[in-house]
This record gives sequence, C-alpha cells and structure tokens, in this order.
Amino acid sequence: MNEATMPPEADAARRRAQEERLERTWETPPGWRYWSAVNNTEVGLWYTATSFLFFLLAGALALLVRAQLAVPDNDLISASLYNQAFTLHGTAMMFLFAVPIFEAVAILLLPTMLAARDLPFPRLSAYGYWCFLIGGVFVMGSILFNSAPDAGWFMYPPLTTDPKLTGIGADIWLLGLSFIEVASIAAAVELIVGVLKCRPPGMRINTMPLYCWYVLIVGGMILFAFPPLIAGDILFELERLAGWPFFDASRGGDPVLWQHLFWIFGHPEVYIVFLPSIALLAMIVPTFAKRPIIGYSWIVLAAVGTGFLSFGLWVHHMFTTGLPAISLGFFSAASEAVAIPTGVQIFVFVATMLAGRMTRSTPMLFAAGALAIFVFGGLTGVMVAIAPFDWQAHDSYFVVAHLHYVLIGGMVLPLFAGAYYYYPLVMARKLSDRIGRWVFWLMFLGFNIAFLPMHFTGLRGMPRRVFTYPGGIGWDWLNLVSTLGAVVFAAGVLLFTWDAVWGIRRRADSPRNPWGAGTLEWLNPIPGPDYGVRSVPAIASRYPLWDDPELPRRVDEGREFLPDAEEGKRETLVTSVLDARPIQCLRVPGNSFMPMAAAVLTGAVFILTTFHLYWTGLAVGVAAILSILVWLWRGTAMVPEKREKDIGHGVRLPLYASGIQSVGWWAMFITMTGDMTAFASLVFSYFYFWTIHPVFPPLDAAGMKMGPGLLWPGVALLAALGAWGAMLWARARNGAGRAGGLRLGLLAATLLALASGGAMLMGPWAGGLDPTTHAYPAAVWVLLGWAALHLAVGVIMTLYALARSLAGKLTRDHDIDIHNVVLYWHFAAITAVVTLATVALFPLLA
Repeated sequence: MNEATMPPEADAARRRAQEERLERTWETPPGWRYWSAVNNTEVGLWYTATSFLFFLLAGALALLVRAQLAVPDNDLISASLYNQAFTLHGTAMMFLFAVPIFEAVAILLLPTMLAARDLPFPRLSAYGYWCFLIGGVFVMGSILFNSAPDAGWFMYPPLTTDPKLTGIGADIWLLGLSFIEVASIAAAVELIVGVLKCRPPGMRINTMPLYCWYVLIVGGMILFAFPPLIAGDILFELERLAGWPFFDASRGGDPVLWQHLFWIFGHPEVYIVFLPSIALLAMIVPTFAKRPIIGYSWIVLAAVGTGFLSFGLWVHHMFTTGLPAISLGFFSAASEAVAIPTGVQIFVFVATMLAGRMTRSTPMLFAAGALAIFVFGGLTGVMVAIAPFDWQAHDSYFVVAHLHYVLIGGMVLPLFAGAYYYYPLVMARKLSDRIGRWVFWLMFLGFNIAFLPMHFTGLRGMPRRVFTYPGGIGWDWLNLVSTLGAVVFAAGVLLFTWDAVWGIRRRADSPRNPWGAGTLEWLNPIPGPDYGVRSVPAIASRYPLWDDPELPRRVDEGREFLPDAEEGKRETLVTSVLDARPIQCLRVPGNSFMPMAAAVLTGAVFILTTFHLYWTGLAVGVAAILSILVWLWRGTAMVPEKREKDIGHGVRLPLYASGIQSVGWWAMFITMTGDMTAFASLVFSYFYFWTIHPVFPPLDAAGMKMGPGLLWPGVALLAALGAWGAMLWARARNGAGRAGGLRLGLLAATLLALASGGAMLMGPWAGGLDPTTHAYPAAVWVLLGWAALHLAVGVIMTLYALARSLAGKLTRDHDIDIHNVVLYWHFAAITAVVTLATVALFPLLA
C-alpha cells in the first residue's frame, strides 16, 4: 500500500512513527552529556554566543582605552596596561569576533537554507568550536596576569621578535592565534563542502540563496588568506624561540617580510568579515521589499570580484615603507578598483528597495544605517588608497576612523540586523521592536559621535597607539567627544544584550515564518525539532516559499525525500556540485566527546610550547594525534549495513561513496589547498630574501655560495617520488581486489617516505648550514623541514590506511581511505618537488 492509497488514519500513524524515529536519532543529549552534542544547532549556538562574549570583552577594553584618552595627561591606567588593552581589543575584534561570528552564524543557518539535516562533518564543527574557545580564553585571559601581548594586533618586528623586549605576550599572541586559525580553517572546510555538496535536489548552483554564495566565496578566501599568516607565525616564532633571523636585518633578514605576510592575510580579512555581513543584508532586503533581489547574477559576480581583488591590495598598508613608485601605483590602482564590485552590491540593495514595497522593521533600520555608515567609510577608503594622502594620514587617527567606519558599517550593524531578523528562527522568539529602535539609535548616534571626530583628530596630527597627549594642541575636545560617543554606543550594545538574554524570556513563541520570507531557512515550524527539516524538498526556484505555498505542508507531512530514520542513523543528502542531483545518502556521525578531547590536547600543545615546555608538549602532541586517529576510526568512512537506501519517490541512493563523489575527498582537497597556500608563502619568503640581497645565496668562508648540495636533495627527491608511486600502485592493487598488493604498496611508501624525509634533513646538516647565522640557511631549513613534516604526516596516514585494511574496513568496495590518502600524497609530492628544486637547483642559477 503506497501513500496515495493509504487510509488517513494509517497515514497519520506512519508519519508519527517517522517523526518519533527522527526525534530519537537526532535528540540533543541531556544533562552533562549535552556538551557532547555535535548538531549544527547546538555547536552554532555555542559558537555564536562565545564570539559575541569576546565582542563584549573587546568592547570593554575599547572603553578603557577611550577613558584613558578622554582628557590630556591622563593617568587612569599605566602605559603597559594601555598597550595590552589596545592590542587585545584589536586582536579580539578581528580574530575572536569578526571571523568566528561569520563561521558561527553560517554553521547555525546554512543547513536550514539548504534544507539539510546537518553539515557533512558535524564533529569537525565541534572540534573547531572547542579549539576556538580554548584559544580565545588563553589569549584574552593573559591580561589578568599582566602578560597580554602589547605590541598591537599586527605585531610588527623587529622589536616583537626580541623576547627580552616583549616578554611572553608575543608568544601568547602567536601560538594562541595559530591555534584559533585551526578552528577557522576547519570551519571553512565544513562550510565549503556543505554548500557544494549538501544542497537539496534541484537547487542548482545558480539558484542557491545569496548567503550560500557569500559563504562559499568567504570560505575560499579564508583558505588563501589565513595560511600566509600561519607561515609568518612559524617564521616569527622560530626567530623568538630558536634565534633564526628571518626579520633581523643584521643577519640577512628583513622586518618588512612580516608586513607582507601579515597584510596578505590582513587586507583580505577586511572583506572576509565584510562579505558575510553583506550576505545577511542580501537575505533581509528582499524579504522586506517583498520581491526577489534585483540583479542576482550581478551581485554574485560582484562578490566574487571583491574577493578576488582583495588579494591585490595588501601593499596599501605599506605605502610608507619605501617601496618603488611602480608598486605604489599598481596597488593604489587596485585599491581604487575594489570600490567597483563593492559599489555594485550596494546599488543592488538600493535598487531592490526602490523596486519593491518596503516594510518598516527593525532589521531594515539596521540595514539602512549599515549602508549609510559603510558608504562613508568607503569614501575615506578611497582617500587612503591614494599614496600621497596616505603618507600624510598613515598611522594617524584618521585611519582609525576609516577602519571603524568600514567595519562597524560593513560588519557590525548588518550583523545586528541579522540578529533581529534570525532571532526567532534560532530562539523561537522575536526581540523587541521598541527596544530595537532604541538600540539602533544609541548605536548609530554613538558610533558617529565617537568616530567622526577622529577624522579631524587624525588630520590634526594625533598618532595612533599613544598612551596620552599634552593639552592645548587641538586634540582635547575631539577626544572627549569621541569618548562620550563610545559610551553611548556601548549603552546600545548592552541594551541589546539585556533584551537578547533576559528580555526575551517574557515573550511568546514566534509564529512560523514571521517575516513572510521566501527562502528555505523559514521552512520549518518554530520552534523547530532537533532533526531540522521533516523531509528534504526538491527545489525549483530561488524563493521556493513564495513560488510554492504548499511546500511547507508537503515537507511537514513527510512527502519529500528522506522522511524517516528507520535504521536509527543520522542521514542527510549529498548532491552534485552544479545541478544538485542526488548522489548519496550520507551517514553523519552522532554526538561524541572526542572532538572536545582532541581540541583540549591540541590546545595543550600550543600552550605548553608557549611556556617552553617542549618535551611535555611533544608527549601531549602524540596523545593529540592518537585522539584524532581514534575519532577518525570511529566516525569516518563507516561501512554501512547495506549498499543503498530508498529515500522516497522511488529514488534509491548508495550509502557509501568514495573518490571525487565523497565529501571526505572534497574536504581533503580543500584542506590541502589551504596547506599549499601556506607552503607557497614560505617559498615566497625564500625568494623575497633573494630580491633584497645582492648575492643570494650568500658566500661561505671559502667564497662559495652556500647550499645543501645536490646529493642529499637528489636522494630525497627520488625517494619522495618513489613513495608517491608506491601509493598509486597500492590504490590500483586495491581497485583490483588485491589486498596483499595494497598492503605491500603502503609499506613501501612508508619506508620510502621516511628515507626521503631523512635525506631532506641531511642536506643542510651535511652542508653545515647553521640557521642562526643568516636568513638563507634558516629559510632552507624551514622549507626542508616543512616538506619532511608533510612526509611524516603522510606516513601516519599511510599506516592508518594499512590498519584499516588489516581490520577489514578498507576493501575494494569500501575504499574512501585509500583515495583520500593518495590525494594527500599528490600534494605532498608537489611540496617535495618544489622544495627540493628551490633549495638545490635555484642556487646553481642565482
């Protein structure tokens, strides 16, 4: 008996049974086990609340800074505490709020927009959250012990690379933020794969919500922006801990290299935090204009263009470092050009509002205020992009004003608009519109009172990062007004916090789809069940709730895909990248404490290293690796009890997929893309030294160019290529059903990789390259060490695949592991080839 011929009573009983099985399968654990949850609804909520808490702490530090600067010759706080406060303010706002809040909101909202039960790697999201929490507490808590970083959120060397001058604060900044960057990259991988592979059937890539496009673009930007900073952190910490002189000009280094690596990250990060907030406006504006967004394709192209151009602007932070005039001209032009795609996005919103029938609302109030402030900030951005003006305004309070106009208008106010818009979806109750108007005007007026005068303070010559200033030189009343404005702005934030945490408790549940939106995140009832969408619908338009009013009823009745959890397994659909054709029913892992344990152990490695407890850190690092391997063994590439499953409407999908069809393959590819970006940054550093030295590599005592020679690098290259070839042979043997050949290939790859790594390190050792004497041998050691480390990781992964084969979990039919490990070896082989060519062959040509 099918659904069409089933009596109503039997059909209702069937639906109730399905809902009960779904509820049991996706139930949030009670009591202390609640913290083992990995659902996007729980992890996203934790992530959002934690990043907002760091925002409040960073705001408190900003008020402390403004209080110190309110009047001249103030002695409210010491110079040391002031330096720690402004450093942690900038650090927290950029690393602990601006980027994490994007990832938090995306983890929370993206599955609902895609009508997915969850993202493909829920435990990875949980791991990223716990890394973020531990790293954030470590960095922010340092101020309680008078050990916070105190050299600015940019940590310019050479002063910061001398441990005697900066103390342990710089190490806390470097290692703590490196740990937090692990969380950012983990979230980026999760979100990119989620957008590409977990859309509902029929949601082609050109019909998915604009928010998804922005998530995809920003996730890709994170993969190319964060790794250069990680590479810079490695060089920075090696100089501080081991004396390798990458930024010491007296030993062949150059402090400007850090600025390049930092701002290759730093300027794209401005757009990494701007674009997701604009994405919220892209969802809000059509809802209250009561019409689809105008120029969907234009805004997508503009967002892609903004992301692309943002990587060509980093030098406009370095106009005063003495760069050649041609460089100044190029980067000044690029800085002006980025205004074009940014302006297109603003005009699309304005056109949509003008063409629609606008409805007044608190979210739109914040959206309008955000556009006004951001446009003003963009105009001052055009000014500082012009090199002669930047020479005058650089490192003045004019730049502080510009930065905050861009970030508050482009990021914070849209985020508050999104909070008022999506609060009913997350918390099942609406925030107060009356209080919301008070919040907006306090924030809008307070912000402008605080930061508009800073333009004039800067033009009158007040430098940034000064502890105090003398009276009578034209800065007094401007600073006092700015401080009063900051207090008013803070009052608005605190009023919002009160309403979001306490005031909300006195209100009734929100009705379903309270704004009358047309996109899928409003498909579910409010409050929604733990399992999310009742059944996964097929989509044929960009605004399905507007175009198909019967869709919610069909979804609620389980008439669409995957309406049941009959095997008691958490499942979601995997679809093709371009046309969202269903290709797999994916089993996602359930609740577990393993992500938390792995994050704690990983964080302990960074913290122990900060305090120079290297051997203890090494032991804990081994434990961290083992915990991750246990996590992977128990929760990935699981062999299902059957080959395929009926997901509804007569469609049967496989429960297991490998190779390019697997979400794990995509995750590995995306992760290694970020890894290669970090590697490219290290290669860039090597050749940067070549550009600044008349003779590079330098000459040794015998008048010969230094280098690791050809013998050991040649041996290392042959062994690395042999290991790669052995892995290809192992994969082929497994495909032919030859388990013995698979295992033999894995063992051969392991031995060859170990030989290659050893030969890599023997090259500079035998060549007498002392990394503490000059930047060249230090750069050689870093490149070879990086390649050897990747071979070591490849060995661990290869042995893991061998263990899976011996346990019967890696076979010809269930071969996710071997495909993913071979994909890793492709990148490891490229790393080895480029490294050995650079350190062994380039000295012969230079």
